[in-house]
Amino acid sequence: MSDKTYPPSSALVAHAHADGATYDAMYAASIADPEAFWAEHGKRIDWIKPFTKVKSTSFAPGEIDIKWFEDGTLNVSANCIDRHLETRADQTAIIFEPDDPNEAAQHITYKQLHTRVCRFANILEELGVRKGDRVVIYLPMIPE
Repeated sequence: MSDKTYPPSSALVAHAHADGATYDAMYAASIADPEAFWAEHGKRIDWIKPFTKVKSTSFAPGEIDIKWFEDGTLNVSANCIDRHLETRADQTAIIFEPDDPNEAAQHITYKQLHTRVCRFANILEELGVRKGDRVVIYLPMIPE
């Protein structure tokens, strides 16, 4: 294995969400008290029903079971899209770069993404999909 390192550019460092010291502190906290660490970070998203238990684990032979925030309820779409509409509706939510270098990249705003998600949710509802149903969709790597 090579000992070469490739440090990030100063521009990238200036815009990073965490520097090396912050990362080291977060990592140490996650190892020292994982439940407290994840409880703190679990509060960074919006919950319909807040969690009271961070994790439940069993490593019994043949019965490995790991659950995170199992008594909480959340809406992933609301956390990823809806909560950003008021302040970031016209900001880019997704940048899609197609495989074909001759095709232009697509910049999809939170508002556009929300419209697409709602349209698809309505289609699923029209097809009879209800809460608790499981749906599998197989698509290539495209924004849809």
